[in-house]
Amino acid sequence: MRRRIVMSMLAGAALLAGTLFGTGATAAQAGTRAAVRAADVPAEFGTDWHDPVTAAPSVARPQGRSCQVTLAEAQFRDFTPYRGAYTPPRGCGDRWSKVVLRLDGKVKGRQYDRLGYLHVGGVEILRTSTPEPSPDGIEWHVEKDVTRYSDTFRGPQDVEMLIGNVVDDTYTGVIDVRVTLTFYAGRPEAPAPDRVLTLADTPDGTTLTTPRNSERIVAEVYATGSGGGCEEFWYLTVADPASYSCKADHGPYREVQIKVDGQLAGIAAPFPNVWTGGWSNPFLWYVVPGLRAFDVRPVEYDLTPFAGLLNDGRPHRVEVSVVGVPAGQSGWSAPVNVLVWQDARRAHVTGALTEDKATDLANSSTYTPGSENSVDTAAGHRLTVSGYLNTSHGRVTTTVTRTLANTSAHRWTDGENTDGLDATWTDDETVGVRGQGPARTTHTHRTYTMNGATTLGADDRLRTVLTLGDRATVVERQGGRRTAWSRFDDTYSGDAAYTINVPRDQRHAVGTSSERYRRYGSDGCYDRSLTSVQGVLTDDRSRC
Repeated sequence: MRRRIVMSMLAGAALLAGTLFGTGATAAQAGTRAAVRAADVPAEFGTDWHDPVTAAPSVARPQGRSCQVTLAEAQFRDFTPYRGAYTPPRGCGDRWSKVVLRLDGKVKGRQYDRLGYLHVGGVEILRTSTPEPSPDGIEWHVEKDVTRYSDTFRGPQDVEMLIGNVVDDTYTGVIDVRVTLTFYAGRPEAPAPDRVLTLADTPDGTTLTTPRNSERIVAEVYATGSGGGCEEFWYLTVADPASYSCKADHGPYREVQIKVDGQLAGIAAPFPNVWTGGWSNPFLWYVVPGLRAFDVRPVEYDLTPFAGLLNDGRPHRVEVSVVGVPAGQSGWSAPVNVLVWQDARRAHVTGALTEDKATDLANSSTYTPGSENSVDTAAGHRLTVSGYLNTSHGRVTTTVTRTLANTSAHRWTDGENTDGLDATWTDDETVGVRGQGPARTTHTHRTYTMNGATTLGADDRLRTVLTLGDRATVVERQGGRRTAWSRFDDTYSGDAAYTINVPRDQRHAVGTSSERYRRYGSDGCYDRSLTSVQGVLTDDRSRC
């Protein structure tokens, strides 16, 4: 079975930009345990199933006065964007302790998973994908803390939203969404950025002009591979001479890079997103979606070492690229927001970049033919950038070191009737700040894993077994002493099978999917797990 059939995820859909934080349950529901008797679980999937739900927590909401604004209400049938206008809320001031975005969606009939974006004043505040519906219809919601975009929300703005869709005699699902912002009056726990900037298009590419008193600069890039081609499942691509349906010049290694005036400023490992039609088996995802499928979070780069260069008041060229994508091949989108914190006591903060040093990018991908073909990949890269700023509170030096690594073992048979992957990506980052007072460091170690296989039997029975992992450890130190820490582990496991090339009512689909989301550390504990069998939510428990 050819890869373009087995791994079809978003056929006919183009990648559209966007972001998001998702959960399918309220905070009250998260503390319950749902137990379903075995007799209540059908022998196979029917025409309806539980609405999509994730184990992630709802956004915590502060007490006190709040105001709500509707950003968008739209039905998406094609690739025509929704356009509207945003007006700041009345009655909650212009400084907020928190701003929470909520998307409520519904769809029924037959439809692929689709990608979407939401822009306010040109700033991308939401990127998401959609669940695939049942004939009888589903509803879902997604929440995201968008307090960091408060600068954008303080004035009237244009709004643009798009979830590109195709509706015809076969694909009947119209995507109906409503998006709101809720503002909570008060001071935020951590200072929100003073400015939220986007890149400007110029004849020479994209440019950025920052305020001359910037003392911290962070770029966020919503990098996703999709759009109907092989870059939707870039982690499975192989280089010649391997006989496989998805090719890339140097194999599966991908790295998202950002450059400032041609200098490498940041590197990051992209998250291996699996959308809700992924691994050619939508029965894996109907109730419990893949990790981050409803929460397409950006990769972030601390560009503060470049602030001394950027603070000269002139536009600077900023480029984002994805290493490993074959020349001339589309399939990635990487919109950029730039968050800036300013020095309120100084009109111009001077400084300089003092170090920008990268290792050679290592990328070994070895092909071994046989009855079971294999490609084994080992790749990695390391970058250190450092710079200082002469702020109103003294000279401050920021050093960022980031180390990426990827190992993967890809196995498949001729015809790709059996196709499996065992892969790990690590993204290790240390940000150190030295100036007046004790030195501060934040060390973040991210790990992404994917282990699974799809098999197609002689009876046209397709089975997918898959485990996905999203993990991170963060440790903050001041003067060498640990001041805060957290550990995060989000794991999905699924096993589903159905008969292909037959009408829906003859597929005899079965499947079990589960997710456990854990976060604990110096600020508390959250631990929730879900299990779904044949579309029925059989277990929902909280352990903290």
